[in-house]
Amino acid sequence: MIKKITVPFIFAALLYLSACQQPGGNVTGSEYMPDMSHSIAYEANYYNYYYNNTWGTEDEYYAYAVPREPVNGTIPRGYAGNTNANNTSSGIGFTPNGSVPYYYEDTEEERVRAIAEIIDNPYQITDAGLATGKELYTIFCGICHGENGDGLGYLVRDADPAKFDEGGKYPVQPANMLLEEFINSSNGRYYHSIMYGKNMMGGYSDKLSYEERWQVIHHIRSLQAKSLSLAYSQLENTLNTVDIPAGEMAVHIEEDHMDEAGHEGGDEDHGSHDEHGDNSHH
Repeated sequence: MIKKITVPFIFAALLYLSACQQPGGNVTGSEYMPDMSHSIAYEANYYNYYYNNTWGTEDEYYAYAVPREPVNGTIPRGYAGNTNANNTSSGIGFTPNGSVPYYYEDTEEERVRAIAEIIDNPYQITDAGLATGKELYTIFCGICHGENGDGLGYLVRDADPAKFDEGGKYPVQPANMLLEEFINSSNGRYYHSIMYGKNMMGGYSDKLSYEERWQVIHHIRSLQAKSLSLAYSQLENTLNTVDIPAGEMAVHIEEDHMDEAGHEGGDEDHGSHDEHGDNSHH
């Protein structure tokens, strides 16, 4: 009787001691059902069929690994703005979150690649966007590059002894973006410089959101167009064939909406249309 009790007891004690083994040195210790604590991660859309698979035939398993079509209305990672790569309407309405991956490093080689590959501005030209771009340019860029983009900002101003003004203290000449070289440059040249800076200029990726960077570039283009007496607005762009004006569509939609509201509310409401004017759609 004693032997019958002793053997199971000893076995249970040994099992308990081995189960509670602590890790140390080259010993990892013991865990009860380790797969419950350390899950095996599988790559999405990765074909890794093995002979012990019990999910079906090899062809059926392969069908699971094939990438699916995106759900209607979803937006790819890295996409923002209201146009696609071909500058045509995407038909998807959404608000960018201001954070978009940038796949170029802070090197001269990557800068050249960005200049060659980043062509389209993902945002159409709008009056509201130009106003925002001008405000941000004045805050962050104008002090060096000048109000007109000619590189004659406050920090590089000439001395004026009569006013005891010793002049600007900036050690180098900021870029004159009205030169033909910059006018003919792709949008990638500006965007990369905003992200990382160039020469003495620091980066502004932490100060300007994704959309704000592109609106600043729109404003720079408008300054270039102004210097050549060309048009760059919501209605027309004669500076280049890349940046696309938004046109009058938003204005027409708003006017149609106000007309309907006017009919519903009576003739006395029609006078409010002129008060808003073209700015009502912003």
